[in-house]
Amino acid sequence: MSRLRYKTLVDRFAQEIRSGRLTPGTRLPTHRQLAAREHLSLVTATRVYAELQAMGLVSGETGRGTFVREIALPSGHGIDQHVVAADMIDLNFNYPSLPGQTELLRISLRQLATSGDLASLLRYAPHGGRMHEREAMAQYLESRGLAVDATQVLIVNGAQDGLANTLMATLKPGDVVAVDALTYPGFRVLADVLHLELLALPAAGLGPDIEALGRLCRSRRVRGVYTMSTMNNPLGWVMSEECRRRLIAVAREHQLLIIEDAAYAFLVEDAPAPIAQLAPDITIYITGFSKNVAAGLRVGLIAAPPAHLPALERTIRATTWSTPGVMSAITTEWIRDGTVLQLEHQKREDARSRQAMARQILDDIPCIGHPSSYFLWVPLGEDARADQIAMALMREQISVSTAEPFATTAHVPHAIRVALGSVSPDVLESALQRVRDCVRAFG
Repeated sequence: MSRLRYKTLVDRFAQEIRSGRLTPGTRLPTHRQLAAREHLSLVTATRVYAELQAMGLVSGETGRGTFVREIALPSGHGIDQHVVAADMIDLNFNYPSLPGQTELLRISLRQLATSGDLASLLRYAPHGGRMHEREAMAQYLESRGLAVDATQVLIVNGAQDGLANTLMATLKPGDVVAVDALTYPGFRVLADVLHLELLALPAAGLGPDIEALGRLCRSRRVRGVYTMSTMNNPLGWVMSEECRRRLIAVAREHQLLIIEDAAYAFLVEDAPAPIAQLAPDITIYITGFSKNVAAGLRVGLIAAPPAHLPALERTIRATTWSTPGVMSAITTEWIRDGTVLQLEHQKREDARSRQAMARQILDDIPCIGHPSSYFLWVPLGEDARADQIAMALMREQISVSTAEPFATTAHVPHAIRVALGSVSPDVLESALQRVRDCVRAFG
């Protein structure tokens, strides 16, 4: 087949999809059927679909076929699309807040304004934070079950900044990192920017398949493993202590660095000990105060083995240079006076209430999620398509995420993730009813 004819066929499909003549969800002919219909070789038919998929116009799904995508839906609809219109109900991104938090901030700013050391906040802080603030952070980590010396704690500009600094300090472009098949999109974005190769671990109950990790390490030179061991985002599972110890054993055998992301760990009461507590010499622990306190409080922390501290401090110096002085001061005071732990308790109760509401409203629709998490994973039926459901909800002014931003595999499951923590309970109730009706209509 000449290149001109091949490109003409691609262009024809593209024009029919963009014009709406081929509607979203349409199943296209199989590769063999297309080859026979257009008098092509099977290789060329496959190439046509591959180019359409690269253009974002179709999706090939193992065992199901090739389908026209919903192209009106923003690409990668998920965490990177969290800025929504003012009239949109945001069930896509979580920024949980409680009544009265604004007054807490007002009081703290007044207290800060009258403090005797206000001038110090106008100067650069040490690259890992002032020692009295690092001591407060170490005190806070004890409430998470992690005992660590303050000298091993580095203050950063939020958990995402902590992840970025950790990856830049410990890994090189081309390094291989094992990660859950469904994981936090922000980690995927960082890995892409830093040219890391992610290899997916299938789920095995409430955690990753540790045997699959071992097989992976025997076939590839894996440098690290990224895990949200306590409250995986988006599935909400919590790894058992037995699973954590098996993960540690594989990591020691194959000399892996464990990167433990604990952004949502505060939602789990009586959680197993952090991996960083069980294996402090090979684990870097990262968390922040955006979810448990407020999204605008851009303060996070890294707890790292001594061997990694110099590289981490160099990376902080090369990026943000200094800790966020005013925010760190407020966070430190809220740790010391018990405000952070009180907010965490209230948010656990709030999340439980919202999760129970969601389960009741969604009723017979299968869902996956922790009883006290701020998000819910909704796998879709055999014939349902996530992009169509997400687009239909957008037309009703409701924003949800598809599985695409979370998936680290070539095959993206048809599911939606519903964030429960960003709107008031009455708005959430109404929105969930519309989500239920939409899923049922397309299911």
